[in-house]
Amino acid sequence: MQRSGSADSKPDDTFGQSVEQEVKRFLSRERLRFDDNTASYNQPDFTLYFPADQLFFLEVKEKRQSYNMRNWPAFAPEADLFILDDLTVRKCLAYSPYAGILVRNNLLHIYRFFSVIDLALMPKLRVNRVIERETQDIKGKWLINLQNGWEANSMDESFWCIQHYLRDLPAILFDHHPCYGNYVGEEISSGGVVRQPAR
Repeated sequence: MQRSGSADSKPDDTFGQSVEQEVKRFLSRERLRFDDNTASYNQPDFTLYFPADQLFFLEVKEKRQSYNMRNWPAFAPEADLFILDDLTVRKCLAYSPYAGILVRNNLLHIYRFFSVIDLALMPKLRVNRVIERETQDIKGKWLINLQNGWEANSMDESFWCIQHYLRDLPAILFDHHPCYGNYVGEEISSGGVVRQPAR
């Protein structure tokens, strides 16, 4: 699968269908084997079977409309804000590190991929949202900045990001010594004294 460099590769009806349907159409077109778990409460939306028996578990979400910023704490500019369920993130953690979330921003016609490692390490703001039912309920939400995800202009590019993450995963987990990630909203300072290991 080649990385596409142009948004022109998107079908005309891309944003007129759900992101779940777009992913299914893409996977079928690319002849990538997958399990559709979108009806499950306990599994990520898709189980992807890449070559060499590489599994990946993908949740898909979409930003359909602007948020009313009077209803949420200030965390990121509205154009960059996305609100995730805490449960969605925990679902990904159950399949870590081979999991992530793809967000389709229908307002800007772009995609953002977040690996489970990005979800764990990037800045976020967690809040509880009250739900008025017959009995009051609470649902955990994450406010995140979409700029902290891998940007893609098409589904092809989105899957290139996933494959790139899988390729680099051993190095990310075991070889990267500084704090991982360069996230918007975070400034990493220094601490401690200079360590001088015995020569």
